[in-house]
Amino acid sequence: MAPLLGGETLQERSKGKDVRQSNIVAAKAVAAAVRTSLGPRGMDKLMQLSSGEVLISNDGATILSKMNVLHPAAKMLVECSQSQDIEAGDGTTSVVVLAGALLDACGGLLNKGIHPAMIASSFYKAAEACTSILKQSAARPVELSDRESLVNAVQTCLSSKVVSQNSDLLAPIAVDSVLNVLGDNPAEATNVDLRDIRMVEQLGGTVDDTELVKGLVFDKGSTKTAGGPSQIQNAKIALIQFCLSAPKTDMDNNVVVSDYAAMDRILRDERKYILNLCKKIKKSGANVVLIQKSILRDAYNELSLHFLAKMGILVVTDVERTDVEFVCRTLGCTPVPHVDSLSPEKLGSAEHVGDVVLPGSGHKVVKFVGVSNPGHTSTVLLRGSNDLVLAEANRSVHDAQCVVRSLVKQRFLIAGGGAAETEASLRLRELALETTGLDSHCFKAYADALEVIPYTLAENAGLKPIDIVTELRKAHAEGMVGAGIDVKKGRISNMYDMNVIQPLLVTTSAIKLATETVCMILKVDDLVVVM
Repeated sequence: MAPLLGGETLQERSKGKDVRQSNIVAAKAVAAAVRTSLGPRGMDKLMQLSSGEVLISNDGATILSKMNVLHPAAKMLVECSQSQDIEAGDGTTSVVVLAGALLDACGGLLNKGIHPAMIASSFYKAAEACTSILKQSAARPVELSDRESLVNAVQTCLSSKVVSQNSDLLAPIAVDSVLNVLGDNPAEATNVDLRDIRMVEQLGGTVDDTELVKGLVFDKGSTKTAGGPSQIQNAKIALIQFCLSAPKTDMDNNVVVSDYAAMDRILRDERKYILNLCKKIKKSGANVVLIQKSILRDAYNELSLHFLAKMGILVVTDVERTDVEFVCRTLGCTPVPHVDSLSPEKLGSAEHVGDVVLPGSGHKVVKFVGVSNPGHTSTVLLRGSNDLVLAEANRSVHDAQCVVRSLVKQRFLIAGGGAAETEASLRLRELALETTGLDSHCFKAYADALEVIPYTLAENAGLKPIDIVTELRKAHAEGMVGAGIDVKKGRISNMYDMNVIQPLLVTTSAIKLATETVCMILKVDDLVVVM
């Protein structure tokens, strides 16, 4: 009797293996693409978008979000990087590089014949062990009142950015802007809404001209006709949402005027109507008027600007609908939808409002200084010599603010420069020796994968990676928890002494997210295309 061939089962198995292998290769390709941009000596990527726009960045999340990734498994790595961007704001390149190394480790374990579900289960345990190791033995608690530690953590984040040479200026700005938002008692805060910080970009000057404004800045000057004021002391500010122009009917229509007398009467009535609106604004006590953008008809016309200038009122036009809430929270005013509801209690206040000419460009912006700021908001005025630098400075400052937010969420700092990953790797190896069964194999593979971070840091800095990582491992084995790679001097140093520190949340979040993504890719054994 001929032997029965389990053809069906065999094919299914090999298919699952092939799909898994294909997914691992695709995801590793994405990790390899951003690997060179990790660390302070990492390279920047120049991207040309489909619109023809050019972008320079070495932020992992930015690079991956602009990449046109087609493979579904590779897309998971892009999403993993975006999750890290939302959760911690920093470490977006590290999480992808770590996921790539873990997938590499999976390849070796799968070749040994270990079941994917078993590997996934062990990796989850290893990730939990790493986070508890880092919190217990490597992390140091930090208070939000310790501004120096916060600035050092932010400088570590900015050291790998395009604007790293300006980190002495940008780090304190990022820290102060977040602390301003926290309000009077930052010790009780558990999170920060970064939408309370407004980034105003102005072309011209250099990144060194960037400043934190305790108040509000509009990115264009005031709209004024001849004789209108450009500076107002003790300002009373009205934010109006009605239009200072002649009314229109709801339907599209034409008025046919046959003689000059009728035309004169129309113009006279229009003038009277606008003058009446302007008088009501003046009567409320407002001497600064912010006019919201209108899409139905002109929000203002030359006549209304002329009347307001005669009354000594400063006008700022085209306030975006999306900015209204922020402006109201900063100035303490209430938006007024109709002229009849304009009253003194709906006005905001500021010590000084006026046009400021920015150095290096000649552009004018309107600055509101000495505001009551009941909503605890901040404004950062960013400067840059061109659009590329300006956009990258904006992303870098946002990442820096995210670092401070991570410290508000979890008030622990750990050493940078690959110190945390090496410590976790060493302790996990010790744990692997005490563990029995397949977990021991998987823990050891996970520990080896964690060393990809210090290895890549050394490689990108032009050092000998094997020598450096071996030396680093030796320093940690001797109990030097803060030992990391000093890329400037090309040696192992104590990162705490050099103030190269980062939030605990950045590393623990990267380890958890990378592990989750890798386990998800491992558990896929078939690819179904639905057209």
